[in-house]
Amino acid sequence: MEFRSPTVAAQQNSKAMRYLTKGLSDAATGRSVVESLIAELGNAVDQYPDWHPLLTLPPRNGSEHISDIGQLKSYEGVDHTQEFVSGFVTCPYSETRADKLVAAVNEIRGLYARRLASPLYADNTHPVVVAAMGVELEGDGTIKSRDSIAWFTQNAAAAADSAQVAETWWNIRSNILGRPHGSRSSLFVNQHSGTHMRKILEAMNESGIFGPILEMSLDMLSAKKRDTIARTLICTAVDTWDGERPSFEFNLRDEVCKAAIRDTWEDGMELSVRIEIGKHDLYVTGFYYPKDKKITHTDPTGRRKIAEKFL
Repeated sequence: MEFRSPTVAAQQNSKAMRYLTKGLSDAATGRSVVESLIAELGNAVDQYPDWHPLLTLPPRNGSEHISDIGQLKSYEGVDHTQEFVSGFVTCPYSETRADKLVAAVNEIRGLYARRLASPLYADNTHPVVVAAMGVELEGDGTIKSRDSIAWFTQNAAAAADSAQVAETWWNIRSNILGRPHGSRSSLFVNQHSGTHMRKILEAMNESGIFGPILEMSLDMLSAKKRDTIARTLICTAVDTWDGERPSFEFNLRDEVCKAAIRDTWEDGMELSVRIEIGKHDLYVTGFYYPKDKKITHTDPTGRRKIAEKFL
């Protein structure tokens, strides 16, 4: 489905408004504060991309992958937090914790923090706003393309030293685009930025600096195709099963498929099925109901080239 930024932004902002004001006795004042925050910090979001200054500017310990502000010591004390494109508001109950957070953030070059005079989330909170000073927003509310592409590239290159495998766009696009997102854009980056980020990632992957390419997500295939792949493998596994062996192998389309089947409740009503090809090449799990030959399953994961054999 196409990612419609105005619609998604309105939904996100409405959700943030409810979250930050539902526990207030003076909800009207709270709504006014949230409206000001949206005007200042951009649309409400669910998760920052890995390259966002709010994640990359604070000091880190080692090469741990940071995908959430709660992982960073500099933000110790955050509680009841709502994120926006260029900053976040957090609502600790302790005034001491709020003051410590402001002091810690203001020690970091490129970030700033301040206390709010009015409570949010609940009447007895002490809200703190934290923002990245270098984040400039385009007219569509996304981060300036030149900056977002540069930050993404710098962050990706820095990860090369510790990388063991190269992740495909489909595996890690949430980490690159932030959440919520579509196939190549989000509330952080427009289609121009997202398209260039994908091209840069694919070029870096092809160069080999991250190691061998690991494919896991099959989101590039339609839901109908993913369903066909899963059903083909599950049906073949069930048809091949002798009704006794908990695990076995079968050959299909020149691939050796390792299957595991068990009677979930030991009553013949539901079979739990798992099929795996190679190591990370393809993986499918689901349930088969013998009475009406019905199948339910999770999305298959693995390599596109292998998965498409079963269409």
